[in-house]
Amino acid sequence: MIEKGKISSLQMAIMIFPAVVATGDLLLPAVMSKHAGRDAWIPPIIASFIGYLTIYILFQLHKRYPKKTIIEYAEMIVGRLAGKTLTFLILCYFLISNGVIIRQYGEFVVLTFLQRTPMIVVLGSMALVCGFAIRGGVEVLARLCEMLVPIVIFLWVFVVVLLIPEMETKNLLPILEKGWMPSIKGAISPMGWFSHVMLIAFLLPFITDVEKGMKWGMISVFCIFFTLFSINVATLLVFGGITSGLTFPVMNASRYISVADFLQHLEAIIMAIWIVSAFMKISLYLFATSVGISQWLHLSDYRPSVFPLAFILLLLGSWVSPNLAELSHYVGTITPFYNLTIELVIPICLLLIAFIRQRFVKV
Repeated sequence: MIEKGKISSLQMAIMIFPAVVATGDLLLPAVMSKHAGRDAWIPPIIASFIGYLTIYILFQLHKRYPKKTIIEYAEMIVGRLAGKTLTFLILCYFLISNGVIIRQYGEFVVLTFLQRTPMIVVLGSMALVCGFAIRGGVEVLARLCEMLVPIVIFLWVFVVVLLIPEMETKNLLPILEKGWMPSIKGAISPMGWFSHVMLIAFLLPFITDVEKGMKWGMISVFCIFFTLFSINVATLLVFGGITSGLTFPVMNASRYISVADFLQHLEAIIMAIWIVSAFMKISLYLFATSVGISQWLHLSDYRPSVFPLAFILLLLGSWVSPNLAELSHYVGTITPFYNLTIELVIPICLLLIAFIRQRFVKV
């Protein structure tokens, strides 16, 4: 095997949590509000079913092809040439998506905190740190997530609780004023985010207790849903209908926090959440890409490819979009369809083909 490390199903569940929540926690409230308005708390409920479906599909594939990633069993299912082509598209998608993710991180940091720092410095430092983390192996990455995810969850709970005095229930009313269609349209973007749990296709071969994997995968999707749901409700209760006009609604909401004129201006907490979450998400995508490319090229170790890929990631992050407005438009309109096609439709097609081939062989 290209990586000798082992992780538990619980660690896998913890690792995929930031793969969805990170970057989406600050951007999705505004994106969903543009379509659903005051009903933006409904889209995460609808979108979460994509996460459950993706987990189920990938575990069915893993049962048929244990100890293998999607890069390996795709060739076994559709043949060498078609499999190579399909997995090449998946790897390109992962690399480009990671470029978008790191650029989102860079835009947030430069726009809100480090206005005079060149973007290339912000992106390069993150890419370098992620590269060092990945070279430690999947066990190191899992332990980092075990340590950091609880901190992120605690900080989110802390921020939401402190926002309670600023919340007004009237900002959610009237419910479903324009029917279900706006909420369904608003669910398209978070559907693309929930499909990111497809990353478990690169983690399942390293799990020691696979029989518990399905359960923990579903629990992780529920925790992701509840986190995005809570953040959406909190921002809507604070801003109501104007949420769609804000770039980073949660960042704006944090500026309203003031406890006894002592605990206030908590933007640093939001920045800490963003940096830590982005680090875990970028690292996980870079790990999957490194392992996938090494398997695609039939290399014996993925580590030599880590830093070259980190450098390509830096270039993609610099070139992916000219500014934040274009990036936000791309993320809110085009990205969800790419996500769903690569991370959900392709696994479904592979499972259907595998099922048909097995039935045909039996006959």
